Amino acid sequence: MKLLKFNNGDTFHGIGLGTWKATGNEVKNAVKEALYAGYRHIDTASVYGNEETIGEALSEVFSEGNIFREDVFITSKLWNDAHRESEVIPALQDSLQKLKLDYLDLYLVHWPVAFKHGTNFPKTPSDYLSLEEVPIIETWKKMEEAKNNRLARHIGVSNFSKQKLADLLSKATLAPEMNQVELHPLLQQKELLKYCKDHNILLTAYSPLGSGDRQSQMKADDEPSLMELQEIAEIAKKHNRIPAQVLIAWHLHRGTAVIPKSTTKEHIIANFKAADIELDNDDMSKIASLDKNYRFITGKFFEAPEKGYENIYDE
Repeated sequence: MKLLKFNNGDTFHGIGLGTWKATGNEVKNAVKEALYAGYRHIDTASVYGNEETIGEALSEVFSEGNIFREDVFITSKLWNDAHRESEVIPALQDSLQKLKLDYLDLYLVHWPVAFKHGTNFPKTPSDYLSLEEVPIIETWKKMEEAKNNRLARHIGVSNFSKQKLADLLSKATLAPEMNQVELHPLLQQKELLKYCKDHNILLTAYSPLGSGDRQSQMKADDEPSLMELQEIAEIAKKHNRIPAQVLIAWHLHRGTAVIPKSTTKEHIIANFKAADIELDNDDMSKIASLDKNYRFITGKFFEAPEKGYENIYDE
């Protein structure tokens, strides 16, 4: 398995298990099957509503005595309703309690968007707080405190553009160590990738397989299927693999982490085995030609011009 390394030398698996949209026994079994299959990187978030169940799975596996807490890299994320200075640490402590952990390996600011406390998903502009009311740096200072207090070994952001990263870097005492964003062959974000590499910020790819199981209201009528791209199918056939494995392997070859979500044992194992694929220069060149800046997760669901949220990704 390819390992990625933080500035302090800490390493983690390039392939992790994504858990967005997975709840109940489905996610509990998925986490356990993933750990048994060799995964040592699990990604969740407060808003996913599955931290408690994942905590049960982790606790049960750790109690068996074969896999230990320190072996597993666990990420969670601060939801948009806890950006105020007084809310960040309590939100992190709530995640830790649900996950039955003493610390997180990585804690991320989920979106550069703030809601009023207690708002899971905004219904009107009044549910938002503008970035003038709650500047990102106010939130970030408490993230820094969380790291200094060892509640989180590493801290970062998610869904941040190059512009927002640059602004944060200009004000932060501790730089973000990770940016988790949508990445796949149709959205390669080459500029963002270069910027992050130049500033020692790691990238994690979410929705690497296209997130086909998300809610219908989040889907475009004519959205493409990553699994059905002819070029990906040809590369998969060449390596005697399946398209999903090629899509996952591509991220490792670019030096980013990737967190495909699956809840079936067969797919969990197949996704993990993508680490064994060696893509050659022809493969990488063929995939590079697919870039269309196409987003499955458009961010439009968080647009509230009245509160200053008009172009989440600054595009």
